[in-house]
Amino acid sequence: MPEARLEDGVPQSAGWFVLNARDAPWVDDGLRTHVKFGGQGDAHFDDLGIGLYWLEPGRPMSLYHHEAGQEDFLVLRGHCLLIVEGCERPLAPLDLVHCPPRTPHTIVGAGDAPALVLAVGARKEKGSARYPADPAAQRHGAGVSRDTADAGEAYDGFAGEPRRVAPPELS
Repeated sequence: MPEARLEDGVPQSAGWFVLNARDAPWVDDGLRTHVKFGGQGDAHFDDLGIGLYWLEPGRPMSLYHHEAGQEDFLVLRGHCLLIVEGCERPLAPLDLVHCPPRTPHTIVGAGDAPALVLAVGARKEKGSARYPADPAAQRHGAGVSRDTADAGEAYDGFAGEPRRVAPPELS
């Protein structure tokens, strides 16, 4: 297997590669700051989604949702609040969250400093995300007002136009 060709921190061809998160394209969409590793074209990750999320206190990683594939999260830095099945659970560094398929969840930054969360999700069924209305998620600004399967409708008013930003201080 050849080495993949990288352009601006994004794999453009199939193959193996090494990419430091500081060199990857970080994006702020008004909801959260994140980088998604996944490549383009032949380099697209078909089986796994992998991302890093820099969560300011009170900012959600995503809207409360569930998907057809398993999702897992590892808190690398800071403190967060997990909202899962309508319940709230505090998270600290090195806490791992495992969400089996179709488990409604989100994570919100907590504490007095930003948190860094590694997210890994199985890409099982494109378009499988569902956004159930949930009072706990709504209380934390991470929930929709009514159930929807339309991501555009769910995020309307939450996220802005994505813009490239400098990577956060990751050391």
